[in-house]
Amino acid sequence: MRTNVVLAAGGTAGHVNPMLATARALSELDPEISVTAVGTQTGLEARLVPQAGVDLAFIERVPLPRAVNRAAFAFPHRFRMAVAQSEKILERTQAQVVIGFGGYVSTPVYIAAHRRHIPVVVHEGNARPGLANKLAARFAAAVALTFSNTRLAARRGRTDTIGLPMRDAIVQLAQAQGGRRSLAAAAGKQLGIDPEQPVLFVTGGSQGAQHINEVVSACAEQLRDEGIQVLHLTGAGKDEPVRAAVERVGGTYVVLEYLEQIELAYALADVVITRAGAGMVAEVSALGIPAVFVPFPIGNGEQALNAHDVVEAGGALLVKNENFTEEWIMAHVFPLFRGERLEHMSGAAQSVSALDAAQRLARIAMDVAQKGDAQ
Repeated sequence: MRTNVVLAAGGTAGHVNPMLATARALSELDPEISVTAVGTQTGLEARLVPQAGVDLAFIERVPLPRAVNRAAFAFPHRFRMAVAQSEKILERTQAQVVIGFGGYVSTPVYIAAHRRHIPVVVHEGNARPGLANKLAARFAAAVALTFSNTRLAARRGRTDTIGLPMRDAIVQLAQAQGGRRSLAAAAGKQLGIDPEQPVLFVTGGSQGAQHINEVVSACAEQLRDEGIQVLHLTGAGKDEPVRAAVERVGGTYVVLEYLEQIELAYALADVVITRAGAGMVAEVSALGIPAVFVPFPIGNGEQALNAHDVVEAGGALLVKNENFTEEWIMAHVFPLFRGERLEHMSGAAQSVSALDAAQRLARIAMDVAQKGDAQ
């Protein structure tokens, strides 16, 4: 009998990419499987899910209100509508299991599944779980975690630490014959970087990180003198100040707003300086790239928690945003390029981030579907 699975995620790449990786793993596990993703018309999933060839059904976008305003008063009605829409999708698809990745898209789907006695599998990407997954863990048949220090467990079902389901490009790079550096020559030719010389990769994510941009670009002269090449992704609209800071320095300092094929940067990088979003932590660790994590300074501290396991293992350094200065780079980053520490850090990083999370999550969900483990 064909298995019918509904996936719930949306809004950000941090939710959508693991969902798509899991969808591929499910199809590889059972070519006859029926997979439907649930999202909203305004999130990244509206573009990325159809591009991946996965069926997509829409529900109302109902983020939790953060203040008492008009949206807050409208929230109860809109949320009930999203739950009703989710129930219709589950009925139409004859779903046997729901896999949710958290966020505002998942909550109404979780509730609809619980009402219809359809088992739920939760994947929590961050070290600090969100409200949606905390709710679902109360009745989930299984909870799967990216990080071992995440304090979330299925109240009645199983809980496993499996890692983060990753994009095919990352898995393929990690599994390339000769390792990721075997693709460095081609990547270097495309980006104008010598793969035989040290490379520092700097990124604050798609939105960029202004403080990281300012501090690293201010070190351009010292980086040149150390013989370190830089590939710097500034984020959209943040490249001009960096270009202005480095244009007269000389050396190899490549400035881009964004790089669609980030695996090219990964193939070249000896060290990466970056924020500590769950996806970035998992990807660079799985690839064995020694990292300097500069957690986002605003919020609930989840980025520092995301980096905890790999830092404890010796695969990365962690520095607070306010302590990340030119002097800190020269004292802590430059020495990494001078000895044999990078090789040790690479192995330590790989030890904490698995490449088969999507396959493991798919198998957990299929097992739950076959057992009908609704709580």
